[in-house]
Amino acid sequence: MSKKYCGYISIIGKPNVGKSSIINKILEKKVSITSRKSQTTRNNILGIKTDKNKQMIFIDTPGMHIKSKRTMNKILNKSAQSIIEDSDLVLFVLQRLTIDAEDRSIISRLRDTNPLTICVINKIDQIKDKNQLLPFINKLAMEHEFDSIIPISAETGQNLEELVELIKKNLPENNHIYDEELSIGEDKNRFMISELIREKIIRKLGDELPHDTYVDIEDIKEKNNITHVNATIFVNRKSQKQIVIGSGGKNLKIIGEQARVDIEELLQTKVFLKTWVKVKKNWNTDTGFIHSLGVGTNHESS
Repeated sequence: MSKKYCGYISIIGKPNVGKSSIINKILEKKVSITSRKSQTTRNNILGIKTDKNKQMIFIDTPGMHIKSKRTMNKILNKSAQSIIEDSDLVLFVLQRLTIDAEDRSIISRLRDTNPLTICVINKIDQIKDKNQLLPFINKLAMEHEFDSIIPISAETGQNLEELVELIKKNLPENNHIYDEELSIGEDKNRFMISELIREKIIRKLGDELPHDTYVDIEDIKEKNNITHVNATIFVNRKSQKQIVIGSGGKNLKIIGEQARVDIEELLQTKVFLKTWVKVKKNWNTDTGFIHSLGVGTNHESS
């Protein structure tokens, strides 16, 4: 009987370096939402990829912030740190040719836990002068004793296969934890549907609306080969409610239409999506309530 290999791989880094895009590209499907806004990822997404005798379990951690006083960010930082400690392998993601105080803060946490770490330089497609890449890699090697350093582009797929092979090479010998035929259950569907809707809110509204929204999936029902989804979008203030809805309901309509396309792809069925917007004051400063939403918890996707 051939040996089996299996391990947990966490993807860490400051906000907006492309962690979610990397995991989505490797798994060849959307398991984590993406946008150019920080705090897009609020949960640790488990994405499972099995290749013959090797199983990779990816964890996309929320972006880590330095000394943030916001309740949400404190919870996300604690969640990301605990994931580092429990991982077999860490992918530390930087972008282009930059390393700043936030990046170095994360490196210092890596020194404290000393996990096997691959430094991933993402967005190299945006580097005009590629001759600057090697000196930057040498600079990183002096910053921290990474086990490997690899430049990639999640956007174009450049060096993604090499990264996957590097990950597989470093997996510990273990029996596979997840069945290859593992399917996504209703609870996981609810989570992904809520995330897809939230992604469209962030992408549509940009800087108009802070990350003061969450989406509750109230009901999912099958009727006449159509999946009916009822979702409520909660915001902090009445003024934000009007922003989400937009003039004549225009914003909410666009958000719903864009989300429905992705939900149909997720569920592989025709979807009727109905959304409402409600106000729940100061929800994102209530630690107990934030935890009740599942923020910082794990969600699995195969």
